[in-house]
Order: sequence, then C-alpha cells, then structure tokens
Amino acid sequence: MCGGLAGTLNCRRRAVNRVRSTAVFYNVVVKSYDVIIVGGGIIGLSLAIALRKGGARVLVVEKGEPGREASHAAAGMLVDCGVETPAALQTLATASARMYREFVHELENESGVRVDLRSEGTILFSSTRQGQRPADVAGDALQNPRKLEPALAPTRNDAAIYLKERSVDPRALVKAALKTAKHREVDFSSGDPAASVDLADGRVIGVSAAKTSFSAPIVVNCAGAWSGQLGPARFPTRPVRGQMLAVAAPSRTLLRHVVRAPEIYLVPRSDGRILIGATVEEAGFDKRTDPDTIHRLHQAAVGLIPELAQARILEDWAGLRPGTPDDLPILGATSVAGYYVATGHFRDGILLAPVTAQLMAQVVMGGKIDYDISAFSVARFATRAA
Repeated sequence: MCGGLAGTLNCRRRAVNRVRSTAVFYNVVVKSYDVIIVGGGIIGLSLAIALRKGGARVLVVEKGEPGREASHAAAGMLVDCGVETPAALQTLATASARMYREFVHELENESGVRVDLRSEGTILFSSTRQGQRPADVAGDALQNPRKLEPALAPTRNDAAIYLKERSVDPRALVKAALKTAKHREVDFSSGDPAASVDLADGRVIGVSAAKTSFSAPIVVNCAGAWSGQLGPARFPTRPVRGQMLAVAAPSRTLLRHVVRAPEIYLVPRSDGRILIGATVEEAGFDKRTDPDTIHRLHQAAVGLIPELAQARILEDWAGLRPGTPDDLPILGATSVAGYYVATGHFRDGILLAPVTAQLMAQVVMGGKIDYDISAFSVARFATRAA
C-alpha cells in the first residue's frame, strides 16, 4: 500500500532502490534523500520546509548562495489585486496573500529573524482621468492621497485608490526561511550547480552536480530563470531583468504606504530605506545595471515624492525574474516519473511562496490538493507547440 505520506515515501524509496540496482556509479559519492529541490530561492526554501513538516528527507541544491538571485532582488510587494494579477492566477494570489501573516509568524518564531511584514497598505495611482477608479480593483477611492501621505507631490492629481495590501522585506524573509530550513534539518549543497537530473528505466533516481551525485526518487525543479537549462524535461522559462535602487529617506516617517504609479513604485522599509523600481527588460542573463536607467528611476521617484531629491542612494541592483510565454507559473508533475517543477513565478515569487509550498508538497506527496493547478501544468506549452 502507498497511501498517506509514509506509504508514498516508502513506495518511492523501494522503486528507486530497485532502479538503482541496475545502475553503476564510478568515483562519485552518493547520498540518499526522499526529495531533492534544485534552487534555493524563496520558492525552494518554502517547499523544503513544507516537505520536512511531512517527514521527508530533503536536500536543496543551489548553484550559488541560497536566496541570492530573484528573491534577493525583489521589492516584496504582496500585490494580489486584479489590476496586475492575471485572471488565471487570482485564486492562488488571494489565497497566498491571506496565508502571509501566519507564514511570516512561523518563520520569525523558528528563526529569530524579524521579517518586516508591513500592513499599512498601498496608494495606487492610475493613468485614468482624475476621479475615475482603476478597473478591476477592490479598493477605496482617494480624493486627496496627500491626507495619507503628505510628502506626495501636490501636483499629482490623477485617480488614486487605497488597497489593503501588505509588503515584506524579501531579504529578511529569505534569511528567516533559510535558518528555519536548517533548523528543521534540511540539507544544502551550495556552489556546485546541478548538472543533470539522473534517470534509470524512465524515472528519476537523483541529481548529479559537478562534484557529487545525490540519490532521491523525487526531484523538484525550483531553479527560477535557470529552470529551463536542466533536463530531462524542458521548460520555456527565460530571465526578465528588473533594475531598481534603494535610498535612505530623510526620515523614517517620510513614507508609510507603498505607492504605485504607472511609471514607478516606492516600497518603504521600517528601517527608513525606500526601494524604487523597477524595469522589465528582456536582457538575457545580464544582471548589470545601467546608470541612465537608475537615474531615470530616481527622477521618477522624485516626481512622486519631491523630498527624495535629497535622499542618499544606498545601492542599485538588477535581478532576473523567471518569465514564461504566458506570464504564469509552471507547477506540478512533468512527463518524467518523479520529476516535478515549481518555477516561472515572474513578478510574484515572493507573494506566491506560501501557497506554492503548500500545493507542491501536496502534489509531491500524493495528498489532496487544495486548489486546481491544471492551468499551470507544463503540458500547456507542449499542446501549443503541437
């Protein structure tokens, strides 16, 4: 019988052991796990924690330092309103946003890291004429946004609404998730990129990196923009560059709310930093920033908050979001037995981390799935190509 978590793991362990008896490995160290996750961003870390809760032995294989790619570069806006969220993703986005308070509370308690989850909300400016609500957004119309944020430019008179959205510091979130995963005895292999997902008799038996091989009957590809580079199944992911910068506000009370406008967004942190972003660029795997682009972003921010003209620039950076042809994530099983994928979250990786971890743990362990994820199957791309 393979029912339940224990049964599922035992059946898959027996299957991989039978397969491994026909395979020969020379001059490699083989370590055995129940699940190997390729990719140590917030999606991979959250899934590792969820799987450990279910009793699985988990290894995360990360090409560099866990959490230092798209998760490190993100702004952390937990945007789940219809104006920016694709319709197909709305249910998962709403569910994940509702999970966030408990998600952060658990990570903070276990890691001791403060994750700076802010609930002041968002002021959303629209390019529509003054007084007209942005379409498909459930929020409160603001006749005078400066009552909420006095530092806003007095000349800003386009339509605005208030949204009950949260924001989070992704770098603190990743730090907390990494410490929690290690506390729960998730193993990590860092700085040795996964070179292949190993198969025998048509099913997964592990992962090989440059220096080491690891054994597992289940592999989950959470490698973000790099997901498509790892076989045997191929995913149509691509890197989408986002440039942004952080400034030190003249005072910690200069800006309380996230401010989003068509040309820019501003995300305040509790320590007085304000993040300014972000571009959406097709630039391959180039993570360089462009001084002219950073200057343009800064000037757009000054147009919203004139006092930011005096703010000191702390840093600028670029991250590579994992994009897909339809801007939707790829979630679930592949055509290869034991091989799963959770990638392509584009601009929503931070927001979707809690629900992705919950659903993918259910998929991998053969449990009941709380939400329909068929719209995010990798099979949708094979159908289009046929």
